Amino acid sequence: MKPDRFLNLILIGILILVVVSLAVYFTRQQTLDYGDDATPDGVVRNYVIALLKEEYARAYNYLKEGPFKPDETQFRQAFLTRQLDPRSVSLQVGKVTVEKDFATVELFLTRNANDPFGNSFTENGLGTLRRDQNGQWKLENLPYPYWNWDWYNAPPPTPEAIPLPESQD
Repeated sequence: MKPDRFLNLILIGILILVVVSLAVYFTRQQTLDYGDDATPDGVVRNYVIALLKEEYARAYNYLKEGPFKPDETQFRQAFLTRQLDPRSVSLQVGKVTVEKDFATVELFLTRNANDPFGNSFTENGLGTLRRDQNGQWKLENLPYPYWNWDWYNAPPPTPEAIPLPESQD
């Protein structure tokens, strides 16, 4: 039986495409490098990079001080237990608005589908930052999954703290 020349050319072509695609994949891997902390968008970017690199102590330092701020252990546990998982979302920073010591950062979050046939979708969000007494920008709020709903919010009252109505007997 004589080898089929056309089939061999197709197989060689497929092999070349596989090698080229692997080369492109491995050479285009982006490294996450920290940037400047002097701007609100730089703080948001560095916070997200710290979370993705699992450098939770550094990410925690970007949070503003205030009542009901989580302690560092609570902050870390929210990510380690996957209560918050920023790896399933990509973030793009948009317009930044600064008014004295307050800043808002427009964010575009692209949520990836969890199954092979699902569609990813993009939603808008806002991040807010305040300048502290040292002149550094600190995060006040970000959208989920970069921020937990109970950070900086008062805990709900316990049942013992809620007065019961008096009976009308």
